Amino acid sequence: MSESQSGRAVTGEDEVVDLCRDLIRIDTSNYGDHSGPGERAAAEYVAEKLAEVGLEPQIFESHKGRASTVARIEGEDRSRPGLLIHGHTDVVPANADDWTHHPFSGEIADGCLWGRGAVDMKDMDAMTLAVVRDRLRTGRKPPRDIVLAFLADEEAGGTYGARYLVDHHPHLFEGVTEAISEVGGFSFTVNEQVRLYLIETAQKGMHWMKLTVDGNAGHGSMIHKDNAITELSEAVGRLGRYEFPVRVTKTLRSFLDQLGDALGTELDPENMDETLARLGGIAKLIGASLKNTANPTQLGAGYKVNVIPGQATAHVDGRFLPGHEEEFLADLDRILGPRVKREDVHADKALETTFDGALVEAMQSALQAEDPIARAVPYMLSAGTDAKSFDDLGIRGFGFAPLKLPPELDFAGMFHGVDERVPVDGLKFGVRVLDRFIDQS
Repeated sequence: MSESQSGRAVTGEDEVVDLCRDLIRIDTSNYGDHSGPGERAAAEYVAEKLAEVGLEPQIFESHKGRASTVARIEGEDRSRPGLLIHGHTDVVPANADDWTHHPFSGEIADGCLWGRGAVDMKDMDAMTLAVVRDRLRTGRKPPRDIVLAFLADEEAGGTYGARYLVDHHPHLFEGVTEAISEVGGFSFTVNEQVRLYLIETAQKGMHWMKLTVDGNAGHGSMIHKDNAITELSEAVGRLGRYEFPVRVTKTLRSFLDQLGDALGTELDPENMDETLARLGGIAKLIGASLKNTANPTQLGAGYKVNVIPGQATAHVDGRFLPGHEEEFLADLDRILGPRVKREDVHADKALETTFDGALVEAMQSALQAEDPIARAVPYMLSAGTDAKSFDDLGIRGFGFAPLKLPPELDFAGMFHGVDERVPVDGLKFGVRVLDRFIDQS
C-alpha cells in the first residue's frame, strides 16, 4: 500500500491531481491526420499506473504512435454483465500564446488545474485511475467486472482508437452491457435548494461534409457568369444563416420537465431565449440540443489572383438530432441547391437511451451522498463521443464524469477553448462520487 510522507495511506483523492497533471503534460494533440505525437506515451503511462496495482493492461497500437490501453478488473460476481469505463487521451491542439498558463504545463492557479484536456477529458481519465488504484491497493473488488479503456483519436472520430478496438478486438468487451464516459455528471446550480447534474443520455449524429462547385476557369479580367467561388459562397451563406426548426426529442422533453420543476415554471421549447439566458455556462450545450445544426468551417479555391478557378470547396460540420437524419439531409440539399455537390468526410449515427435503470439510480445515489441537493437529469450532447463505437457492440452508454462546479465557471466554454481548467476540489469530488458509484453499480 502506498503511503504519503506523513505515513498515511495514499487515497484516490490524494493522487488524482498529480495524475491529471502528469497526463496534461503529455502533449497528445490530435491534428486529424495519421500523427499522434503523445498517444503512445500516454498509453504507456496509463498502463504503468494500472500495472503498479496488479492489473495486466494491454496496449493496442492501430497505427504508429496511435495507441490505446485496455484492462479488465474482475468483479465479485462474474456472472453479472460488465461495466465499461472509457476515456480518451488525445486532445485538440492549443496555441500557447493564447493561454494564461501554458496549455501543457499542468499549472495550478486560482483553485483550478489548467491545461489542454483538463475537462476534455484527462480529468475523467485521472479520476478513473485514482479510484481504480485506490480500490485495488485496498483490496476492494467492484461488484461486477469493469473494463477500463483509455483511447486514442476520439477528437478525430475514433478511427485509430475506439473504432479500431471494436472492429478488431471486440473480445475485450465480452459480457459488457453498459458504459460511462465523458461530458456528463457535471453540475448546474439552480438555487440553494437544487443543483442539477446533467447526465448525457443522447448525442447528435454527425455529417462532416465537403461541398464542391465546379465552374469554368478563366481570366480574372473578363466578365464571367459561371464563377465557382460565387456559386459556392452564396450556398454557404444560405446554409450558415439558416435557422433549423426546433425538434423536441425525448431527452429534451425530459430535461425541460426536470428543469422546469426546479425553476418552478413550465418551459416551452419553442420559446427558449429567456430560459437559456438563465442557464449560464450550460446554455450553449442545451441550446445546441434543440435543433439540427450545420456550420461552415473551411473554404478553399483558386491559386492566383488573376485566375478564376474551375472549382471551389467548403467544409461543413453538420449535426443532426436522433430520429431526424433524413430531414436534415433533405434540408441541406434544398438549401444548397443543385449546383453544389455534397459528400461526407466523416459520418456517424445519433444515440439516445432512456433515463432509467439501476445504473441511473446508482449515479443519483452516489451524487446525492456527496451533495445533498443533487438531482440527476438527462440531457443531449450536441457533439459525439466514443460511445457511438461501443453502441455497435450493444453497450448502452452514458456521459458520467462527475464534477461539482462553481456556478460562475463557463463549463461549456472549456471544451476546445482557451484557458481550459478544472477545479481541484471538483476532481476530488469526482473521485468520491465515482468510488460510490462503482460500489452501487
